[in-house]
Amino acid sequence: MNTFAVDARHPGLAPAESASEPTSVRLAIRIGYDGTAYNGWALQPGLPTVQGVLESALALLIRRKIRTVVAGRTDAGVHARNQIAHFDLTPAEVAGLARGADLEPGMALLRRLRGLLGREHGAILVRDIWIAPTGFDARFSALWRRYSYRIADGPARFDPLTRAFTMWHKAELDVDLLNAEAASLLGRHDFLSFCKPREHATTIRTLTEFSFQRDAEGVVVAHLKADAFCHNMVRAMIGACLKVGDGSENPGWVGMRLAEAVRDSRIMLADPRALVLEEVAYPLDAQEIARRAELTRTRRKPEELNKNLSKESDTK
Repeated sequence: MNTFAVDARHPGLAPAESASEPTSVRLAIRIGYDGTAYNGWALQPGLPTVQGVLESALALLIRRKIRTVVAGRTDAGVHARNQIAHFDLTPAEVAGLARGADLEPGMALLRRLRGLLGREHGAILVRDIWIAPTGFDARFSALWRRYSYRIADGPARFDPLTRAFTMWHKAELDVDLLNAEAASLLGRHDFLSFCKPREHATTIRTLTEFSFQRDAEGVVVAHLKADAFCHNMVRAMIGACLKVGDGSENPGWVGMRLAEAVRDSRIMLADPRALVLEEVAYPLDAQEIARRAELTRTRRKPEELNKNLSKESDTK
């Protein structure tokens, strides 16, 4: 299956044609944010969140409460370069977005929304808004999500100017050991040992990429890609690998924890500030959008755990 990743190089999906006037029009939005000052994506009473700021701005523009659905609910302090969300408007609301100007509705809303979000001093940036194809769901239509994570290991690599998006790890890390542990997690598994379970939600996921490498400054950067990630899953996997990479645990410990499928205090959550949601991918074919959403809503079955990754080509 052909896919596209929604990132800085791609403006998004084109609108699907409809034979009849819809009762609502679904808009998709691509945003980036510095999560430092926010208690994550999801709404929390009395606390600043990215969803709260975005929905408050939309409510001012549309003059009613707007509810957004997101591709991945990031934790407190976590950042996003290309987060995807959707929300629904009536046809009349969409038609009124341009206020008489010769502008496509998405572009009109983009300009007005950017103006309102200026009060966040650049911490939340709306990149694109477009009319989504029929059946599009920012969460369930996604094929995969990709994250990055930066680690400065050792005081010699600590940089106060990058501390807002880099973890400081006191001990030196062995990148080869990190990669060996990361490789033991690839595939379709029950990641209960690395997840904070949610009620009625599965912890079965397919992890297709997980690797570590040093950049030009010597900072260790991890890259992860999966069909989806459970709550705390990325930070827990990073934290587990760090224990082996710095010698606190023996090689093979991460794979042993995976096999145990037990969530306990031995798993350390890595610092949220170094985690970035980089991109989310969706099918290119508009007709596959709704089918993908329906497939994802189907609960992953235990008998699928050992499914050959060669059959997962649509998530790569």
